[in-house]
Amino acid sequence: MRRIFAPLTTLSLASLLCAAPPLHAQTQGRITTPKEAFGANYGDDYFLANYQQISNYWRTLEKESPRVKLRVMGKTAEGRDQLMAIITSPENHRNLERYRQIAERLARAEGLTDDQARALAKEGKAIVWIDGGLHATETLGAQQLGETVYQMASGTDPETMRFLDDVIMLFVHANPDGNDLVADWYMRTSDPKERTLTGLPRLYQKYIGHDNNREFFTSTQKETENINRALYHTWFPQLLYNHHQSGPAGTVVYSPPFRDPYNYNLDPAMLLGIQALGTAMHTRLAIEGKPGATMRNGASYDGWWNGGIRNTATFHNTIAVLTEMIGGPTPMRIPLIAERQIPRGDMAMPVAPQMWHLRQSVDYSVSLNRAVLDHASRLRENLLFNIYRMGKNSIERGNRDTWTPNPRRDAEVAKRVKGADSLIWAAQHAPEYRDPRGYIIPSDQPDFLTAIKFINGLRETGITVQRATAAFTVNGKSYPAGSFVVQTAQAFRPHVIDMFEPQVHPDVFPYPGSPPTPPYDNAGWTWAYQMGIRFDRLLEPFSGPFTAVTDWNVAPPAGTVSAGAKGYWIDPRVNDAFTVVNRLLAAKVPVARATQAVTAGAATLPAGAFWVPSGGAAANVLRTAATELGVSATGAASAPSSTTPLRAARIGLWDTYGGSMPSGWTRWILEQFAYPFSRVFAPDIDAGNLRAKYDALVFVEGAIPGVQAAGRGGGSGGVLDEPPNLPAEFKGQFGRMSVDKSLPSLKAFIEQGGTVVAIGNSAVNLAAYLQLPVGNHLAKDGTPYPRTQFYVPGSVLRIKVDTTSSAAFGMPGQADVFFDASPVFTLGADAASRGVRPIAWFEGTSPLRSGWAWGQELLDKGVAGVEAKVGQGRVLLYGPQITQRAQPHGTFKLLFNGLYR
Repeated sequence: MRRIFAPLTTLSLASLLCAAPPLHAQTQGRITTPKEAFGANYGDDYFLANYQQISNYWRTLEKESPRVKLRVMGKTAEGRDQLMAIITSPENHRNLERYRQIAERLARAEGLTDDQARALAKEGKAIVWIDGGLHATETLGAQQLGETVYQMASGTDPETMRFLDDVIMLFVHANPDGNDLVADWYMRTSDPKERTLTGLPRLYQKYIGHDNNREFFTSTQKETENINRALYHTWFPQLLYNHHQSGPAGTVVYSPPFRDPYNYNLDPAMLLGIQALGTAMHTRLAIEGKPGATMRNGASYDGWWNGGIRNTATFHNTIAVLTEMIGGPTPMRIPLIAERQIPRGDMAMPVAPQMWHLRQSVDYSVSLNRAVLDHASRLRENLLFNIYRMGKNSIERGNRDTWTPNPRRDAEVAKRVKGADSLIWAAQHAPEYRDPRGYIIPSDQPDFLTAIKFINGLRETGITVQRATAAFTVNGKSYPAGSFVVQTAQAFRPHVIDMFEPQVHPDVFPYPGSPPTPPYDNAGWTWAYQMGIRFDRLLEPFSGPFTAVTDWNVAPPAGTVSAGAKGYWIDPRVNDAFTVVNRLLAAKVPVARATQAVTAGAATLPAGAFWVPSGGAAANVLRTAATELGVSATGAASAPSSTTPLRAARIGLWDTYGGSMPSGWTRWILEQFAYPFSRVFAPDIDAGNLRAKYDALVFVEGAIPGVQAAGRGGGSGGVLDEPPNLPAEFKGQFGRMSVDKSLPSLKAFIEQGGTVVAIGNSAVNLAAYLQLPVGNHLAKDGTPYPRTQFYVPGSVLRIKVDTTSSAAFGMPGQADVFFDASPVFTLGADAASRGVRPIAWFEGTSPLRSGWAWGQELLDKGVAGVEAKVGQGRVLLYGPQITQRAQPHGTFKLLFNGLYR
């Protein structure tokens, strides 16, 4: 999360929004067509317009049509301007700031009566967000967006004119970098029939590729920041439509309503609003004779998860939908799927098998866009009032006792309490089960800097946060000045609750004894847990000397550097301490670590505390870090007697041709914490002699192949055949990890003194290849448990940690970890004698913290993290995803500690 806000435009937002179009542009003139701009129409076979073409064309439309105004939302990861095209009538443009203010007042729902809200709804205009191109290889998104912008800029039919009068349309290109990469890759071949998307050399978002739609509550990437700031700080749309691909086999498009479950934090009007909008979309296609649209159980999309652009929007009372549609620049065929040919509730109008062209998908997309705009136009006042009412409901819920549904707890209570329904109901609604009225994040917790990052994530998504200007007391507990307060009595309460409270995913089994039905994405994600921050839940109303936080991103309070004759201590519990250490090592300042707890001033620091001797650049580096990062250093009059020197490691991070999202996330994390590293590809590993170049290698999920792949040419990561005309810059990246060539090289690296950190299935595969005494804890008599007995999709679990292990220095004794069908280890009887020891493990029969853990009792005594000596080196094996989407800051140290010599 960056602290520097890229302004929406170079001029003030208000002046641009209020600026009237020039007099000569009041009358619609001739509009340049896409064919005239590109030499092709959007959706033509074997053609893709890239972002440079689309954005230049939008600039042409802005000059030609008084309906179109462009805004630069901010820069992308690769430095492009990310554009929003605002399209509405010239008259609406003249009053745009007023309409924006109305949308904000209604969305925030503060200080309004229903009558006042209805008056504002009557005056206001519906605001509709339509985006495209987020997942760049889903090529339809950017093309349909361009076509719709053209039609709204040029059309004079009655429907379009009505849209222009009633609606402010926000057309957003969600991934400019990816559009250029993918379109240029496809168009690089002169013969149209030979064009292909296969073999794309890297991720279509600089770091995280497809996961750019998995992080809308964390806002780590520049494009996400741009979008969230536009959505939740500027425009507050009532409707949002997010385009994706591809549709289920035998259909053209999946469109809401979504299947169950829906998240329990959402307002009832949100569930119904999604159903109403989805029905309008399906109806439009049917009336226009466009078959092949499915809904609900026609695909896996549900209403549970938070994190995608449309998902997070629903937690902010914006009725948000996505579609998944077939089609690409190379014509394809819709196959015959027999069960898709029978009309039913989830698919009223089947589509016949046939050849399919991208232009048909563009036409479907435009129809769906028009359905959304028509819904907004016809129900303008209702939608404006309803977003206010949902926000008001949230404020009211935050001001009274409420109980969010909890099927697991309710079932346990019903089993325990005998008697009348009224007794069971009362027990299920016991006072201790109430939803919090608010949360307090104390400023005196060990890693308050990470808590600030959590707060900044909330602020990016428009959450109201307060900060104490003086010490205060609530319920007999004292809190220091600077502590943060998040009250739940606010319009975006669903998002607040979802970030602090555990998700309780229902047990979804189609029939008794069946395997579970997986959630679309994760089952649990409680970000406050993943961040490892300390906070208190307050069940009663409270107040104090609080002031609103208005910054986009809160700067950390300056740390202190106290004088010391011999040196300084730095607290290893602070994640940003590792950034400081990396700066010190880069400045050639010696650093060591305490092997046991030490006293630093008035504080006791745990084993692993960083010791920085006085002299050289130490003081200057520490003072700069204290100012910029907020990390303190405590001076010491005497040097410690027992420390271990710390040296910077030459770090290699595995990556692959085409890109790996887990590697990309890890790359981003390492950059944020100032770790110097290089990316290592299969050819580098196969070449051997790794120890001459590296001290530590990191292998994420999907990197290291399993031994069962040996002899079959099997491997992990990358594509099999080198694409034709591969640019020279990617030649050294092409190839896959193999058991026969890569793993012997890796073993030699470890035996010669190198360190390997392996995560997820890479950890399992490496342990097996090295023949370590590490087995599968989730198996009986060598057979893995079936999903009917054990199933844990993406969820947050609790582990115990050996804080005396150097791999876990700075960690608490218990930690929350992200688990997604992750491996769990069991150690052999000879493990200790062979230098294999647990770092972290599950203890007890109920480690679930948030999400869904069927058969969780089977995790008891299973090992989550392992340290093993191999020759002169070591391996650190982690089953859970300790860097998952850069969300679990609470487990970053398990990676960081392994990256020094």
